[in-house]
Amino acid sequence: MPTAIAVTGADMALPAQDERTLPAVVLRDIDTRPLEQALTDMQMLVEQHGHVIVVCSPAAPTSVRRRLHTLRSLLESDRIALFRPDLPPLGLAVLARQLRQLASCDLSPGVLASAGRLLIHYIHAGALLGSVARLDRVPVNLKQHAKSWMPGSQFAVLAHPQPQLVRLGPEAMLDGPEFGTWMLVAKGQLQSDWVTATLAPAWQVQGLRETPLPAGSPGWWGTGKVVEFCTYLPDLSVLYQLVTSVRRGTCHWCGIDVIGDRCVFCSAVPPAPEGASALTHRT
Repeated sequence: MPTAIAVTGADMALPAQDERTLPAVVLRDIDTRPLEQALTDMQMLVEQHGHVIVVCSPAAPTSVRRRLHTLRSLLESDRIALFRPDLPPLGLAVLARQLRQLASCDLSPGVLASAGRLLIHYIHAGALLGSVARLDRVPVNLKQHAKSWMPGSQFAVLAHPQPQLVRLGPEAMLDGPEFGTWMLVAKGQLQSDWVTATLAPAWQVQGLRETPLPAGSPGWWGTGKVVEFCTYLPDLSVLYQLVTSVRRGTCHWCGIDVIGDRCVFCSAVPPAPEGASALTHRT
């Protein structure tokens, strides 16, 4: 069976991008269900799929993060990867779907888990906000805070890859991707077509789709008056080529194939070169 890609809420399980995209495993109420039941379900998932990659937001409630770590610890399993990329909710859901696309390919669990850290660099995630008064995940200066109290003010915000915030006006624009992408848009309570009518053409997106606003978006952005957006690479062939073009290594601790400098399953990093610690001590 392919490696399972799990998410912590149904709103993080976006519709399939193509016929090969595998369904997401939704860990419903993972923090409120009885521990024994959640433990049994996770054990069955590992036994069925061999490896499980759980995509979870760093902004998820503490109870969710604690429960996931508890389950992994009680199972004493290096076959459960807890992947927590620093993305807004919509971007996180898009990344989880890309991993679901790649899970249908001939990638080993370690390479698939590592792929998330690579693909995050090709995602642009942001939002149009009616207020930045409670925004604490992107730098906001005092002047912008003051302007957010003015009636009718709107702000275009980019959270990833580089934070950017501009007050909406005739010349307002955000730095976009320098390669072809699709855009996914999720509308909250804010009534505006700026993202679809202005930003998308300026970024020369090749396709545009809409989806319901994730449940965690108002909390992440500090307001329900939001239109969240995310650009991404939609084609499985492109994703696969990106991942397979990167040099692979072997985790020195658990022996699994990885790309990058950290194993997502056991969290081990390559050992320091001989003499490095002595050099550090001398300096």
